[in-house]
Amino acid sequence: MKHEETTQENLLNEEVPSKFKDPETGEVQIDLLAKSYNELEKRLSTMPSKPKTSDDYCIDCSHGMFEADEEINQRLHDKGFTQDQAQEVYDLAAEKMMPMVQDMSADYKADAEVEKLVNYFGGATQWKEISRQLLAFGQKNLPEDVLDNLSSSYEGVIALHRMMKGDEPSLQRANSKSVGAIDNAELSSMMRDPKYWKEKDPAYIAKVTQGFESLYGK
Repeated sequence: MKHEETTQENLLNEEVPSKFKDPETGEVQIDLLAKSYNELEKRLSTMPSKPKTSDDYCIDCSHGMFEADEEINQRLHDKGFTQDQAQEVYDLAAEKMMPMVQDMSADYKADAEVEKLVNYFGGATQWKEISRQLLAFGQKNLPEDVLDNLSSSYEGVIALHRMMKGDEPSLQRANSKSVGAIDNAELSSMMRDPKYWKEKDPAYIAKVTQGFESLYGK
């Protein structure tokens, strides 16, 4: 029996790290072990724990770019993610991934708009020539920001093409003084409004046309 106790003590001494042993005698210092254990307990008690279920995650998606996903939450829960860790995953997605997705979406939309214009004007060759003419016309007759707005969408390019053909008046006299109730700066601002070049609001188009007529005549 005494031999077994001695053997157990020897095994204990071998497993205990040297920092818990007396440097002179090699004996285990119980007080140091107890102190270290108590500190470990305190640290563990203050560590955040994962929710009981994935439904307990309270994810803040107030940025409005996307919502919390049940499948993702379950996978995070299976990996032992705490509330703060799960939120950090979503925050990183909003910060890093969403701008990339938005850029890809914008590129896709731009490609789709160009394809529509190619079809509208009868092919790539025709569109290449017309786009060159539209650019030259716009640079000559329109303020730069108005041209940028019009050329950024299919509807805007069609409106610009109508101007070039004479179906709608242009802003050729950029330095015109105000005439009546509207001046050139206000007219330029009205043309930037999507209601004119994108939504084609009849009442708004009539107002812009009236402005053209008051400045440049019919």
